[in-house]
Amino acid sequence: MKELDPKYATILDNIKGSIQNSDLLKAYLDDEEDEQYNALKDSFEPEIHTLYDKVARENPLQVEAFENYLLNEQFEGLYLPKVLGYSVLRAKVDENVKFVKIQNHFKKVLNYIVNSSNFEQIKNRVGQSIQIGFALSSDIWISNFFEGISNKKVQTYLNSQKIDKYRNVLDRRTALVKYRKQFESLVFSSADFPKTVAELRMNASTIKSFLRYRVKHDFDNSTLEDEIRSLINNKDLRAEPAYAELLTVCAMHYGQGKEQDIKSAFDSLREDEEFEDWYFENLLEVQSDKKGVTDQEYKNLSIVISKEKSDKVSAFFGVMDTVLSKGFVHEDSVETIRNYYNSNEGKSNQNAAVRGAILSSFEKVMSNLPEESYADYFEINKTFGQYMDIFSNQKFNQDVKALSLKYVKRLLKQYIDKRGKDYQDIKKFVRASFLDFNFMTDKQLVELFKTKRKKKPTA
Repeated sequence: MKELDPKYATILDNIKGSIQNSDLLKAYLDDEEDEQYNALKDSFEPEIHTLYDKVARENPLQVEAFENYLLNEQFEGLYLPKVLGYSVLRAKVDENVKFVKIQNHFKKVLNYIVNSSNFEQIKNRVGQSIQIGFALSSDIWISNFFEGISNKKVQTYLNSQKIDKYRNVLDRRTALVKYRKQFESLVFSSADFPKTVAELRMNASTIKSFLRYRVKHDFDNSTLEDEIRSLINNKDLRAEPAYAELLTVCAMHYGQGKEQDIKSAFDSLREDEEFEDWYFENLLEVQSDKKGVTDQEYKNLSIVISKEKSDKVSAFFGVMDTVLSKGFVHEDSVETIRNYYNSNEGKSNQNAAVRGAILSSFEKVMSNLPEESYADYFEINKTFGQYMDIFSNQKFNQDVKALSLKYVKRLLKQYIDKRGKDYQDIKKFVRASFLDFNFMTDKQLVELFKTKRKKKPTA
């Protein structure tokens, strides 16, 4: 994590001064009523949140320092309920839905809140965060935390936030999923970039999620340049599989201007005899992600793979370079894929990776193909057939069927005139091609094109 930039600290100091000089605070201190505190909250928390959001988007490694800056009595506990939630959700959990490591930041923020002079007002907004935080923590951690609380009233409140049903891992997982949904629109992600092997092993998955999250939301990542470059060039980490995973993520999304550094790192990794097997296992894992791998990401990966080295990785990206430059429908691409595929064992990870790449191309085309362009689908269908013949893989065929069927159903919603030329052309083509590819039987095709009768309304 980084220290808070003075420009942000100055703005926070100005907000802090406005809070202390406000009539709203004076009214609250005079009466100490919830209504007055809520007025204070409504007046100043939006301003704090606007600045927090700016920092989280532009300088995400400073968010924890920002949160620590708010642990000052002159902020009157404002925005701390959000901060407590952020501290819970940024932490990594294991397969048992428990914190992987001790959460000192969660402890620090919670400890400040329960000792705040405004605790009675703040506690109405932090109950769920404490419940989830305790559910994800160990009993020993909770007991140790309680030992530092001298106020019996506070202890009673905290005890009430230990929910018995969250001892069950399924209930705990469900509660965490629901809790996360409340923060979906908020930006608070951050990460600690590792300098040692121990730090890498502890934080690798968090960093990978953080880097992918930043790409997904198209944030400006210029402030991460130094940390990413330092990670790539840290030779002490290269013996760790987690390093290779992070290097792949960096190559796909953060490689601009760092291509030579990444290429040098991959060259070093490729000296290990086991690297090839790992690389394709990892690529298959990335392909299985909901978004898959885009054409640009394949290009980015190919740039940092030295083709001079004769191995399976070079061979794969040599094929991908042809497909990406000429398009998967080009006869050169089809033949290149055929020759490559036949040179490997049918069930090899290299062949599985090729199938995944081609399927991603199909998905992109079919999801963006307008209904008015159904004639293009008729043409692309021929290419589907060529690749299904090359791969002879049932799972691939079923995936192609799903893509085709989804598009055909879109067409049937668009072209509803059964006597019209468009409908008849579609029906004729689909019946012939679906039978030829064994996508459907005659009976199933009849059902597909049968008019669904509407149920008569009950009296």
